Amino acid sequence: MGTPGSGNRGESRKKLSMLRRKVAERLVSVKNETAMLTTFNEVDMQPIFNLRKEYKEAFKAKHGVSLGFMSFFTLACVRALQMYPAVNSMIDGKEMISYDFQDISIAVSGPKGLMVPVIRNAEHLSFRGVESEVKRLAIRAREGQITVDEMTGGTFTITNGGVFGSMLSTPIINPPQSAILGMHNIVERPIVRDGQIVVAPIMYVALSYDHRIIDGKESVGFLVAVKEALENPEELLMDNKVTKALEL
Repeated sequence: MGTPGSGNRGESRKKLSMLRRKVAERLVSVKNETAMLTTFNEVDMQPIFNLRKEYKEAFKAKHGVSLGFMSFFTLACVRALQMYPAVNSMIDGKEMISYDFQDISIAVSGPKGLMVPVIRNAEHLSFRGVESEVKRLAIRAREGQITVDEMTGGTFTITNGGVFGSMLSTPIINPPQSAILGMHNIVERPIVRDGQIVVAPIMYVALSYDHRIIDGKESVGFLVAVKEALENPEELLMDNKVTKALEL
C-alpha cells in the first residue's frame, strides 16, 4: 500500500450546467450515430505571414479590425466547399441535403463554455467582412449575448485549438453538419522547399468528417484544396489583386 502524504486530499462536487449537459449529449450522439473519420495535412503559413506583415497595419487603420488568420481559413474553406459540395451536405433520414451557400460556424470560447456562432453566407464576404463578423460574434459570445439563432444553421465548422497551444487533434463534428476543420498552433519546423531544407511556420490541420456521406476522395481533396489556397492566397483567394481584396 502507498504511504498517505500530508497534503490536502479534498474534493468538490457541483452539478453540470444545462449547457454542459446538452453539449455532452450531442458529443456522445455524434460518436454513436456517425461514421467519423479524420484526415490530416500540414500548411506552410509563410505566404500568409508575409501578407499580414505587409498589410495588417493598413488593414487595421482602414477597417478597424485586425487581419487575422480566420479570414484566410474561412475563405479557403468556402472555396473548397464549392469544389467539393459533398462536404457541404447533411444526412436527413434516407436523404442527402446539399447546400449552395456556405454558412460557416466558428467555435469560440464563451463564459459558459464553447460557443459556435455562424457566419452567414460567407461566400459573399470579403476579408474585411469575415474579420468584422468574427469579431462581432466573438464579442457577443464572450459577453454572453449570443442567441440560439446565431448558433444554428451552419453548414460547416472551423475550430481553432491552436489558440490554446494544441499541436494536433481530431475535432468532433458539429451535428447535423458532416465535417469540421481543426486549426492548430503554428510551429517553426524544417521543411523542404524548392529542394532546400528551410525553417518555416507550419500548422497541422485536421478534417473530421462523416464517412457515411463523404468519401475519402472528397475529404482528402477538400483538405488539399484548403492547403493550396492557404499556401497561395494571392492567386487563389485574392485573384492576384491584394489591395483590392483587402479593400485598401
